[in-house]
Amino acid sequence: MRGQVVKDIVKILQDSKSHNISKATTRQLSTVPFLGKGLPESVTIVDVGPRDGLQNESQKISTDDKVQLIEMLADAGVPVVEATSFVSKKWVPQLADAAEVLGRIQRHGGTRYPVLAPNMKGAENALAAGAKEIAIFTAASEAFNQKNLNCSVEESLRKFDDVVALAKRESVAVRGYVSCVVGCPIQGYVPPQDAARVAQALDQMGCYEVSLGDTIGVGTPASVAAMFDAIIKYVPVSRLAAHMHDTYGQALANILTALQMGVSVIDSSVAGLGGCPYAKGATGNVATEDVVYMLHGFGIKTGIDMEKLLDASAFITGVLGGRKK
Repeated sequence: MRGQVVKDIVKILQDSKSHNISKATTRQLSTVPFLGKGLPESVTIVDVGPRDGLQNESQKISTDDKVQLIEMLADAGVPVVEATSFVSKKWVPQLADAAEVLGRIQRHGGTRYPVLAPNMKGAENALAAGAKEIAIFTAASEAFNQKNLNCSVEESLRKFDDVVALAKRESVAVRGYVSCVVGCPIQGYVPPQDAARVAQALDQMGCYEVSLGDTIGVGTPASVAAMFDAIIKYVPVSRLAAHMHDTYGQALANILTALQMGVSVIDSSVAGLGGCPYAKGATGNVATEDVVYMLHGFGIKTGIDMEKLLDASAFITGVLGGRKK
């Protein structure tokens, strides 16, 4: 229902010959300096829906539907679609078909399809399946790492040395994720310096980009600004991405803050796929269509066709029985 409303609005704008919104918006922003301050000309969207969004879904989703979703996102012009995760089938049964999904994607020349490979076995399986880019993850919170990975932050980082070395030998790019960059469901507040330390370690390890995740969506523009301010002292902002959750409705505001600080890569999830496991009933990943709508409103280029993006959103919403945005 929500997706159709947005589609109707887009159609009205187009029918009223207001399709050249970007130029008009740019002129309007010039009269409101604060709103346009420091915003990039273009932003790269990384849609994590097929992986981060679907991994916690209890409803079994067919391989056909996963592949179709990925291809619809690529056809919409999404430049990076995180396709799946090579993790234990026991821990994430929803993504047990990772190799098949990756193998069946009809590659679009302008789209990259990274996969999550959190350990050496996952990396080996991903490379065997033809992955050209992998992602690794850890957390800025010691308590979160101990509970979920059964090791300290330092131990988790050391485990990635061999994964990154393998990827380099095979000319495979590696992206790093840092979870709980402003707050943790176990320890609460996470100091910006803790997030900076982990981000710097991943950067020095060889990750081409480090995505900073507000895993439980407790961030505000102030805390997100403080976090990025601490990190850009050690990692160039050109190698950072923002991964915001919308648990308290702060995701778009936090993304705008990140953009104003120089970030130009944003993670999001089509149809807002992916709940927050630490806050039942709360919204999880920020919806790609919401992010793109805001960016286009600022006149920021994404290369994404909003109409086709909404079609992808409507498709996966239908697969899930209309439970998502």
